[in-house]
Amino acid sequence: MSIGKYLNKNKIGALILIIVIIIAFGFGGFGGGFLSNNQNNIAKINKTNVTTKDLINYINGSGISQKAIQENLDDNIIEELLSSLVSTTLLNLEIKDFGIQFSENSLSQKIKLNKNFINENGIFQRIKYEKFLLENNISAPFFEKRLKDRELQKKLFDYIGAGTVSPKFLVTKLFKNENRKLEINFIDLETFYKNDNKINDKDLLQFIDENQEILMIEYINFRYSKINPLSLIGINEFNQEFFDKIDEIENDILNGIDFDSIISKFDLKIKAIDNYSHSGEDNSIENKVYKKRNTKTDIFESGENFIIYNIEDIQNKKPDIKNLQTKNEILKLVNQKNKFDYNRKLLEKIRNEKFTEKDFLELGKNKIQSLILNSVKDNKKFEINSVQMLYSLPINTLTLINDEQDKIYLAQVKSYKDIELDKNNDNYKSFINKENTRIKNSILKSYDLFLNLKYNVNINQVAINNVKNLFQ
Repeated sequence: MSIGKYLNKNKIGALILIIVIIIAFGFGGFGGGFLSNNQNNIAKINKTNVTTKDLINYINGSGISQKAIQENLDDNIIEELLSSLVSTTLLNLEIKDFGIQFSENSLSQKIKLNKNFINENGIFQRIKYEKFLLENNISAPFFEKRLKDRELQKKLFDYIGAGTVSPKFLVTKLFKNENRKLEINFIDLETFYKNDNKINDKDLLQFIDENQEILMIEYINFRYSKINPLSLIGINEFNQEFFDKIDEIENDILNGIDFDSIISKFDLKIKAIDNYSHSGEDNSIENKVYKKRNTKTDIFESGENFIIYNIEDIQNKKPDIKNLQTKNEILKLVNQKNKFDYNRKLLEKIRNEKFTEKDFLELGKNKIQSLILNSVKDNKKFEINSVQMLYSLPINTLTLINDEQDKIYLAQVKSYKDIELDKNNDNYKSFINKENTRIKNSILKSYDLFLNLKYNVNINQVAINNVKNLFQ
């Protein structure tokens, strides 16, 4: 059972949680107990103690059932809950240190403006608030404390990133990088690969010899009997007598009675199959037996028949290209290898600067196509990761890219064309917000490093074990 879903409601944001959890366990870790003679303290942040009672209260308020905790003890659910509690405590210490406040009046206004508690006229309805508390089985003081804590934490991180304003040139750069048009030339390499007609039996046999260890195929010799009411009880009716005899056959197999004895006992006709290998998704009886070849003798249902079989022999052999299906499968593998080798050699030449624009033109001749990508998100032709890679390359760069069907192309970055930025456009505002978010995230990462120096966190493993014992 995943426990992540139980903890999500206590998270302020992914980045914030990462920061505080790194701090919570990045220092002291799980030692033998920083106060082994005081098992009431389960963690210590600088001089602030987190007690066992604090953790129990936090668990009770988490909404996680006792059963869920018991089922996930071995998956460190107690450690995760403690991590979340330590994170919250650490944030509260920062809030206190910065003197951040959220008044009772502000809290009241926050509740009264909640859309879940107002009527169609925008007026706060006390009955809706109380109904919400009852339905969620929480008290007003608990809900209001949680709401206040969340708002204080939000204010803390707003304070850390306060005044973040992205310079216009960074916003413009971000806009241009993501929206400029990119002209490319490309060649579909499919026409340069060695096609099936040029791959002969000698090529296939050579490929098999070079890769026989991984290409060995299991061939089986087996016998089987097709069982139905007519063959088993002499009438064409699925009655109780028929199913009783099927049960008897199953019991004989389970009791180790050999195949020949069972066949003789029920006077069944058998068919022998030699040197059989798999046939893809073929739904034949033979193929079903092949799939069950690891069990020597068994019975299974197939359509309106029951099949009893016995594996006589299993041998590993090289693929036999006289078998048309096997030959086609080997042909596909050889084809794939040829494509891979061609692409690898071409890419090596490009990386070693032994394949130039002149070579590109010579290779392409009348097969070169042109395309204009409208932005870094334009994946109508090529797979999105290939598009993003193209946008990161200088003009005239040659590289290999692929589309959604994994077809490979040789591409050349031809030219970029910047799009004029209208600063009055809503699109511009979205890029301001995007760049501001990027800068804020960078600030928060720096804040994380600052907290690593400011706080020392130690964990009392003995106390953790005691809490776990409470749920055993």
